[in-house]
Amino acid sequence: MKKLLGEERRAYLLDLLKTTGQAITGTEFAKKTNVSRQIIVNDIALLKARNEPIIATSQGYLYMSIESKQQVFERQIAVHHTADQTEDELNTLVDAGITVKDVTVEHPLYGEITAAIMVKNRFEVQQFLQKSRETNATPLSALTGGSHLHTISAPTEEQLDLAESLLQQKNYLLGNN
Repeated sequence: MKKLLGEERRAYLLDLLKTTGQAITGTEFAKKTNVSRQIIVNDIALLKARNEPIIATSQGYLYMSIESKQQVFERQIAVHHTADQTEDELNTLVDAGITVKDVTVEHPLYGEITAAIMVKNRFEVQQFLQKSRETNATPLSALTGGSHLHTISAPTEEQLDLAESLLQQKNYLLGNN
């Protein structure tokens, strides 16, 4: 593909994000548009500044379409576990049909810090954990001794209830210990 310039490239990126419905990495975008990954990072920042609902996840960039054909229920849950239990916690949630949208921790200087996770199956959990290992990044919950919040979503309230019940059985729900 020929090198796309400025607005033409950003329109192309936005169109790809909207039509694929899947996460796309900055590296993939860079290859498709024949520019550096840093230019893509800047393009995404400009699109976000225009209020395009793009989030960065460990799997890449996602377009969060407001138009949803299916009703989705959301809930925020407070959990506590060790770093070694992260995989089990995330797998427990996705096995119940849950999407783990984000993680939030309370920081003494910055207040709430929230980061997108966006995992909905075991494959995505494995990708998230692999990225953590490859980058030697520690989970945000390390800042709070393992306590954190997740925004979770599912097609039914019953799935959210099931997920909480499973976490309670494993003593991961905060206040359950």
